[in-house]
Amino acid sequence: MSGSADIFDILKAAVEMKASDILLIPGEPPTVRISSELRKFAKEHTLDATTCQEIIYSMLDRKQIATFENEMELDCSYAVDDVGRFRVNVMRQEHGIAAVLRVVNDKIPTPEEIGLPPSVVRLAELPRGLVLVTGPTGSGKSTTLASLIEHNNNTRAKHIITIEDPIEYIYKNKKCIIDQREVGLHTTSFAAALKHSLRQNPDIILVGEMRDRETVQLALAAAETGHLCLSTLHTQDAPSSIDRIIDEFPTDTQPKLRAQLATLLSAVVSQVMLPKKGGGVVCAREVMVMSSAVATHIREGKIHQLYGVIESGAQYGMHTMDQSLAALVARGEITSELAMTKARDPQSLKALIGIKGA
Repeated sequence: MSGSADIFDILKAAVEMKASDILLIPGEPPTVRISSELRKFAKEHTLDATTCQEIIYSMLDRKQIATFENEMELDCSYAVDDVGRFRVNVMRQEHGIAAVLRVVNDKIPTPEEIGLPPSVVRLAELPRGLVLVTGPTGSGKSTTLASLIEHNNNTRAKHIITIEDPIEYIYKNKKCIIDQREVGLHTTSFAAALKHSLRQNPDIILVGEMRDRETVQLALAAAETGHLCLSTLHTQDAPSSIDRIIDEFPTDTQPKLRAQLATLLSAVVSQVMLPKKGGGVVCAREVMVMSSAVATHIREGKIHQLYGVIESGAQYGMHTMDQSLAALVARGEITSELAMTKARDPQSLKALIGIKGA
């Protein structure tokens, strides 16, 4: 069986099993992640290094193979007719070439389907500002952003530019005109595409990830010049997200940057994906929305005190991760034991769960 046929069979089986990820590792059978648990295919399907490389290379074009062999890392997307789309990361490891694929749903979920609260949905309708969705890999950041973009597409006539690495969800123009650009395919970098996007008359700009100082500066410039900019960070909560941005800059420029963030940052939504009772996954979210108190704390450098502002900010649609975990426990979606392992303040979460009768 050829490598191309092998990858078709592997991906088709994974999608039918409702897997979220597929691992192709030399010396192991294809492995899938289902509801946070890894499951291996039968041992007779174990991939030796040569077969694993052939299967992985069957997904890549010549340019992608050359890029990978030069840089030893590659992010790209891959689509199979009648099966689905996948986000692909290729790497070298001790035993050969390996890859991890994330299944990308063809259907973009609605905000309601992924449990986005109204305060987060409203962020997609802001006329300007910077909105960050943060969390570890696999926490659903791309899905949240796609849902917000599609919400606009269904409800408002806007020009949207997305800059992604790689493109995951494919949008079909409805009320919006959406230009999707992939780093390495349509542009050289996030920063280059973002810089030029400001001359392309967008209303909304989605930047897949703010990876460096230049991209941060350009995202802030976009917000300052009247655009809504959506992006992601690999941070666990709002305070660490703000610290991450500030730490990108020299100390002598940080007061000015804090003042910019106090004015331009609209919200930080931080996510973690958790196994759900009875199977499947559910997202817990911390939401910080800009308010006068949040702005003051950022401007004065009191980032560590933002937790208290978020905790008491329900009138603005804010809630902490612990409050979100408690709500999931109260609804019977996750166990209290799991919630405790994710708590920022276990004692506070115990009190919240107790109040809710868990």
